[in-house]
Amino acid sequence: MSLWLAIIGMGLITYAIRLSFVLLGERGQGPAVFRRGLKFVPTAVLSAIILPELLQPGGTLDISLGNARLLAGLVAALVAWRTQNVLGTIGAGMGVLWVLEIIG
Repeated sequence: MSLWLAIIGMGLITYAIRLSFVLLGERGQGPAVFRRGLKFVPTAVLSAIILPELLQPGGTLDISLGNARLLAGLVAALVAWRTQNVLGTIGAGMGVLWVLEIIG
């Protein structure tokens, strides 16, 4: 029972935090430094999700040339940097990953 109460409580707190930004509108934007910092949140979250899978594909650290996911991720990062095209980045990364998995 305490587990369910904790889950429900955390859900309510999360919902209240998100709702506060909607309800407060312009008044709840906070200082300029806070708003500038929020621009980096998506990049930080995606990095936290993606990098462990690129560097530890089987649960162990693998930064060798045999790590197909790392190589595909590097190609995708290069394409993203040069083109700033989301679909091109995804296509290049997935294409390289598929080719490396087929030949490897």
